[in-house]
Amino acid sequence: MRYEKEGNILSFKILINKQGKLITELSGLPEEEINNVFKDIETRAYIRTLIREGRAKLNGLHEYLEKQIASL
Repeated sequence: MRYEKEGNILSFKILINKQGKLITELSGLPEEEINNVFKDIETRAYIRTLIREGRAKLNGLHEYLEKQIASL
């Protein structure tokens, strides 16, 4: 079995595709996968909180920028 050394817990990107269209992307580890990735109970709680709080902050930015891009 191979174990990865790093992975995406939560990320936000602003991209431009081949057609020149701006795109925002909010992605991360699904909450239901936390227990499969992290074995320590304290670490799970910490990661769960980081994802929840991070999504709460980044979701507003993501939605705002999507509206701005759509209006261009």
